[in-house]
Amino acid sequence: MEERKNPLGELPVGTLLRKFAIPSIVAMLVSALYNIVDQFFIGHSIGELGNAATNIAFPLSISCTSIALLLGIGGASAFNLAMGEGDKERAPFYIGNSATALAGLGLILAIITEVFLDKLLVFFGSPMDVLPYAKEYTRITAIGFPMLILQTGGAHLVRADGSPKYSMIVNMTGAVINTILDALFIFKFNWGMKGAALATIIGQFVAGAMVIAYLANYKTIKLKLKHFLIHLQYVSRSASLGTASFFNQIAMMVVQIIMNNSLKFYGAQSVYGESIPIACAGIISKVGMMFFSFIIGISQGLQPIVSFNYGAKKFERVKKATKLALFVSLLISIGSFLVFQIFPRQIIGLFGEGSEDYYNFAVRYFRIYFFFVFINFVQPIISNFFTATGRPQRGMFLSLTRQILFLIPLLIILPRFFGINGIIYSGPIADAIAVTVTIIMGVTELSNPRYKENLS
Repeated sequence: MEERKNPLGELPVGTLLRKFAIPSIVAMLVSALYNIVDQFFIGHSIGELGNAATNIAFPLSISCTSIALLLGIGGASAFNLAMGEGDKERAPFYIGNSATALAGLGLILAIITEVFLDKLLVFFGSPMDVLPYAKEYTRITAIGFPMLILQTGGAHLVRADGSPKYSMIVNMTGAVINTILDALFIFKFNWGMKGAALATIIGQFVAGAMVIAYLANYKTIKLKLKHFLIHLQYVSRSASLGTASFFNQIAMMVVQIIMNNSLKFYGAQSVYGESIPIACAGIISKVGMMFFSFIIGISQGLQPIVSFNYGAKKFERVKKATKLALFVSLLISIGSFLVFQIFPRQIIGLFGEGSEDYYNFAVRYFRIYFFFVFINFVQPIISNFFTATGRPQRGMFLSLTRQILFLIPLLIILPRFFGINGIIYSGPIADAIAVTVTIIMGVTELSNPRYKENLS
């Protein structure tokens, strides 16, 4: 009887999806804003080279997000599945162990970045004229990696406790601090890249501290010191459930590195040069993150609903919630497609001025690379669905299809024949193939008879 009283198993799925998805979307938007706000102020104060520098440093931001999702989504999924099954003895270990591992891995990544900074930035594709800006920015932002990872991953642990609004407030607080200090440090104090980096880490430290404060007062179960002591069985279980989101981010990082190096190489052979394609691609990818913030936020909001009801064997609710998430995501995706196709130059113009070659490349890249954005929502939703139902292998496979299996080979092969145009067209081709594979797997799963009746 106790599990029936849990709102995840009783409230209408539409109500639950709004409750969990909206704060998740805000959290993802805020995460994207950390990069976009810096890009905006740097673009207006430093210009193309500054925009290129933030793009060169971007793989490290993706690394932070990948770790955060590995143990944030994974820990939240493990916790919700355990609670749905009534296992209140093991459930708190998933939260405590995930929080400790998030901070620890963030510290390790920060140390690696500081020690190997020059080599990393060159490996990420930095042209020589961009390297000084990228070094100045990254050396400072690396200090904030532990708190950034704890903030981003911890938001999922907070949300799993039924407090999506608090997780939203945490992320909004960090973003507001970052935005205010960006304007102050860059325009008032003229600190340039250093100012943007300092503003970023100050916001992250405040938000991370708010997560720590919440974990000390967890609502659903009481977290004790023993729950934060690392046990491999709990960390590995959480990590296994977060692998789909983790590898999706890692795939994005690998693609970003290959993309930067390809744009540098083939850009040098075109009229645009090395830096313009990298600067434009950086802006466009971060604008794309704003769109995906809605889609990923919906998929993350769907996670506790699907996990609990799947664990409680309420399969009809699982299917209904998933179909609703797909429908809402479709509407958002169509709207984003129209905006991206109609207003690319205006969007690019928000991030500072550039030459006519800069705008020509950016507008063309924008329209072609995001041509299939209206169907891109399918993969994140279905991938996270498999993860939330305790089948991370399928979720991981889907998360790898677009980036690793299709996009990377296309980025390597097409430019050899079509130059920089091959890079531009690789995105929509990979999107079309990946969505086709995802639809086949998703339809096959949701056609299973168990989703047609409530077996609880």
